[in-house]
Amino acid sequence: MPDQQPTHAGPFALGTFASGAAVFPGLVTGSRVRDLSDLVPSVRALVEDWADWLPRLGDLATSMDDTGSWYELAALCVLTPIEPGQVLQSGANYRKHVVDLVAAEKESVHGATPEEARADAELMMDERARNGVPYVFLGSPRAISGPYDDIVLPALGEQHDWELELALVIGKPGKNIPAEEAMEYVAGYTISNDLTTRDRLYRPDLKAIGTDWFTAKNADTFLPTGPFLVPAAFVGDPGDLRITLRHNGVVRQDESTKDMIFDIPRLIAYVSTTTTLRPGDLLLTGSPAGNGAHWGVFLKPGDVVESEITGLGHQRNTVRSGQ
Repeated sequence: MPDQQPTHAGPFALGTFASGAAVFPGLVTGSRVRDLSDLVPSVRALVEDWADWLPRLGDLATSMDDTGSWYELAALCVLTPIEPGQVLQSGANYRKHVVDLVAAEKESVHGATPEEARADAELMMDERARNGVPYVFLGSPRAISGPYDDIVLPALGEQHDWELELALVIGKPGKNIPAEEAMEYVAGYTISNDLTTRDRLYRPDLKAIGTDWFTAKNADTFLPTGPFLVPAAFVGDPGDLRITLRHNGVVRQDESTKDMIFDIPRLIAYVSTTTTLRPGDLLLTGSPAGNGAHWGVFLKPGDVVESEITGLGHQRNTVRSGQ
């Protein structure tokens, strides 16, 4: 466990923990964790019957009943909170981030002044928000690691970058979900850092195909997730949470989820037109401005990345070489 005690919104949260060789789902109340393995095998199983379990978990958290096994949170190893089904990842979904990228291209490629480039980029984002659709791709569950695990850099590539994101967990199945009903499908929220090796994102041998998301984003440990699954009812407005990432103590990302181009209901509605969403699916909602490419700084062995989102706890990952 890190030195700082993780905190979360609401009276309880859920997580997956290890004590020695034992791994178990846990109910987190303050500084204590109730082992739920006598009731359910995993957090995923809870989410698969979320409507029934949520009130029962509330009763358990407030009953002062000391039956079952309780641990001090500080004594446990905190693992990624849930084993997801699909991992759906939203790209280019923060206005300032995309405006910065588009404006930079207009300056360098088209010779626009900084003022012209930014004004054109902002008009493009206004039009995209009104009439466009999200950009979503699949990630691999095998890339997921714990909120305090080391980030292990792959042997290939040098521009290893961070992208802190609000992630939601689906709590009931649905297809072709209307945006106005979409929030009913969210069980809770967690934190994900969607790491990318930028110099492996484009294939020079296959330029017409475009981006190689598999290679650039799915290295082992490249999706630190957690520490907790915080029920949606405790999070408040997910469209107004603060996302903050520090790299070696320097604030690199610091933005509100208000800056999303497509909000959570529109993201859910969009992805559900293609795939049936099921309990346990993880949907990442995009990363704000301030990644390493923006600063001209990338991850190196020995670096420390600290991440937090309002009410969801924090992550702390040390970077090391996998070579």
